[in-house]
Amino acid sequence: MTHEITPRFTPEITPPLEELQAQERRLVFRQFTFDDAWALGSLLVELARERQAPVAIDIHRAGQQLFHAALPGSAPDNDAWITRKRRVVERYGASSYLVGSRHRAKGTTFEESSRLDPDEYAAHGGSFPINVEGVGVIGAVTVSGLPQLEDHRFVVEALEQFLEKHQGLR
Repeated sequence: MTHEITPRFTPEITPPLEELQAQERRLVFRQFTFDDAWALGSLLVELARERQAPVAIDIHRAGQQLFHAALPGSAPDNDAWITRKRRVVERYGASSYLVGSRHRAKGTTFEESSRLDPDEYAAHGGSFPINVEGVGVIGAVTVSGLPQLEDHRFVVEALEQFLEKHQGLR
């Protein structure tokens, strides 16, 4: 039996860099605890189940995996993508989609111009920095399993909901 996936977002043209940068300025935590990781991960799982999205979800902080879930339809390759996208966030302090978009805006690709091993780093959408006020980027929340723009938007939507409910998103 095949489940039809109903994405929340329709495929669109890449958002402008300014929009992606504004997301990162806006989606900042006051703090990020183990309980926050559980609540955010659980929200992502809930949203993914509602949409029958075949994704894997991962939250890392300071080199420690605080949350991981693999939903029906995901595969071991999704975990490899998670690791590669998360490494981009850890290295650049920006979302994997924004990093890739910056390269595309310059008429090149991340793979061509970063000089980093593509088996270790992937500037594809789906990993977003966990940025704490007054501290900086301390980790990443990552989703893999949808087209890259949908992965990115899925994470952003969950962060917006989480921050609004738990930390009073500005």
